[in-house]
Amino acid sequence: MSIRSTIIKPLDQSFKSYLESDGVFIPEGSEDVVAESTLSDEDESESSDVSEPEGQRFSFPELDAEIRAAIDKYQAVFPKLNFSSPKDAAWVLPMSSPLKCTSPADVYLLLKSSDFVTHDLDIERVFEGCTDGDQPSYNLELVLRKWYPVDRSREVRCFVRNDTLLGITQRDMNFYDYMIDPVTQTKIKSTVCCLWEENIRPNWTLTQPDYIFDLLLTRDLSRAHLLDFNPYAPRTDPLLFSYQELHAIYIRATREHHQSSDGSSTVLDLLEFRVVDSPMHPAAARSTPAHQHNMVPIEALSLSEGKSITEFSGIWRDEVKRAMQDEDKDHSTHEISK
Repeated sequence: MSIRSTIIKPLDQSFKSYLESDGVFIPEGSEDVVAESTLSDEDESESSDVSEPEGQRFSFPELDAEIRAAIDKYQAVFPKLNFSSPKDAAWVLPMSSPLKCTSPADVYLLLKSSDFVTHDLDIERVFEGCTDGDQPSYNLELVLRKWYPVDRSREVRCFVRNDTLLGITQRDMNFYDYMIDPVTQTKIKSTVCCLWEENIRPNWTLTQPDYIFDLLLTRDLSRAHLLDFNPYAPRTDPLLFSYQELHAIYIRATREHHQSSDGSSTVLDLLEFRVVDSPMHPAAARSTPAHQHNMVPIEALSLSEGKSITEFSGIWRDEVKRAMQDEDKDHSTHEISK
């Protein structure tokens, strides 16, 4: 039911320290192919300034080997930690194959560039809202999932409150005309209900009856792959719902179930499915790319390696000033030539 994955656990403190360290850089030995250098001696001297920060050299040969074994097994992988994936850092790898990792260096670069995965590094954030008695032991894990192209239109998020399946929403906030077809919506609702009742509900062993799960539907919409579980809490985006609306749906579903004298009300009858139903829908009208707050020019990424915020700020100002001077010089030369 879930995507084929390899779990590497536990990750030691040195790997956590690497993810928490300043700058974006990859550990030594994690690249599969060392490109032949075309730099001059002068260029090589300058490039040494963007290496790992002094005193922060990292190398994970055993982890590299486990990652390479998973890549050999699946051809390519998509990494995540215990709960969070680095989707916000997809821009650091080729957009033609987003989040596709074919070397340990790719895996490290995604994780190191992501804001999302920092959630899993802080145990207080991981168990936010839980009582002390509810907190299990926690060790950092690296999950390597088999990578393959995903049709985002077939991803859905599902909400369960007090062991009641309340709602389904598409995850990708774009308009897809096939999703507004009533027959298609009924088929998706039926597939989700069937999977939840047969596979998820009877195997849910946690005492907390509230949770959210994400699915990737197959092309014919008759089956689905389980992607993730998320807490039923404000930090999980309800997308086309709000938590107030989900609460209202839960109250209504509970009332209708109790009022049904013959128990004829089914999960399918009470389930609400929301989609972006028009190109003019507010969610679809947003033209900004997902996670744009985390996107920076590749030049900025290169200049930032191994630098603190203050150091990077100074370097960036110098680069902008130099570029403006070069532009003025080119303009003056052009005017003289005229």
